[in-house]
Amino acid sequence: MRKVLTAVLMCSLLGSLIGCSGGNSADQPASAGTDTAPSAAAGDKKEPVKLRIAWWGGQSRHDYTLKVIEMYQEQNPHVTIEPEYAPFDDYWKKLAPQAVAGGLPDIIQMDISYLNQYAGRNQLADLKPFTDSGVLDVSDVSENALSGGEVNGKLVAMNLGVNALQTTFDVETMKKNGIDIPGKDWTWDDMDKMGAQAKEKGFLIGGFAYRHDVFFPYYLRTIGQKMYSADGKTIGYADDQAFIDYFTRYQKWYDNGYILSLDKEAQKKGVAEEDEIVLGNAISGTGWSNQFLAVANLVPDRPLELNPMPGPGTKEGLFLKPSMYFSVTETSKHKEEAAKFISFFINDIEANKLIKGERGVPVSAKVKEALKPLLSENEAKIFDYVTWAEANSSPGDPPNPIGAVEIEKLLRDLSERILYKKISVEDAAAEFRKEANAILARSQQ
Repeated sequence: MRKVLTAVLMCSLLGSLIGCSGGNSADQPASAGTDTAPSAAAGDKKEPVKLRIAWWGGQSRHDYTLKVIEMYQEQNPHVTIEPEYAPFDDYWKKLAPQAVAGGLPDIIQMDISYLNQYAGRNQLADLKPFTDSGVLDVSDVSENALSGGEVNGKLVAMNLGVNALQTTFDVETMKKNGIDIPGKDWTWDDMDKMGAQAKEKGFLIGGFAYRHDVFFPYYLRTIGQKMYSADGKTIGYADDQAFIDYFTRYQKWYDNGYILSLDKEAQKKGVAEEDEIVLGNAISGTGWSNQFLAVANLVPDRPLELNPMPGPGTKEGLFLKPSMYFSVTETSKHKEEAAKFISFFINDIEANKLIKGERGVPVSAKVKEALKPLLSENEAKIFDYVTWAEANSSPGDPPNPIGAVEIEKLLRDLSERILYKKISVEDAAAEFRKEANAILARSQQ
């Protein structure tokens, strides 16, 4: 489902040669990476500043982020902000060489999967001095929300919004076809039953393929286990039976035709328009709460609803996740100016009337309250669900250890081998433990 989030393919504005999809992208000249910004407005004695900011996302995120940047520049005429954006996978491919060359943008959108990797290499600035000084105003942000951006005692990423895992139901289609609509206390067995009922009526469960790097850790949490050990040096669960139980059920769904086939999944580019709910082929999907909006807005004739993930152990499995962050890079020559922009992004109510929680329910309580009367029906559903999740979830885990991205790929590859019957679930469990622990060991060196 993170593919949904990466959504519409776009061109990078500044020098990347990332491929485009559709007509929503445009080529732009490369960033020079210098501070040769236009002259400040007359009477403004502040030195001109040029910031580069990079993010991943779809067309709607691109559109409103540019408007927010424009709003900020109007209020701060000495600042020029150059945007760089790309689909999720291409985004990280582009950042990697920039990081090696010391040419990262001043502000980069950060994902929890990469947080330790960049922070561990001292590529992210500590934002604590700016929160202490008030340059980055966090007076309306809870400590819990702030702590999600901390690594080794430093605040290296500012949480932009809060998400919770959810299941999306196409309620109207389910009712029309006599498919039971589970309550919030539903179980994996209920999901098995729902898959069988959907299959009988010609529908799938799952808008896209399962993201095992997201849902396997959720499953582990529901049974009191963790994906990684507390020190991040090994896999966190002791018994491979957890892996076997999780993938045995998933394989059953696949073999029974409850979920999309791998060959069809491989043809997708990850845009929301390809979600099987949108296409009318599936009665449910899974993902983060903010990802609900793109799908729900594409099916205005069929109201969609958010439901928790199956249990038992839903409360232990669910947690409030920083949807994504903004980090200031250590190489930035304008860290304070970058922190000011982030403060504007999370606190300015007019700016957030444009953002409207697309990067997760706002972390600022003041902003969240101000937006409630302005929300669309689907946006209000997300806010309500996250409010419910706040009271029905458990503390989140520390950011993934270095090596997690490689482990996520290993998990995805093993999943495909399981479904193609290239490896038994039991052998895959053993291989995952061996290889994942080896990756984590190498990452410690």
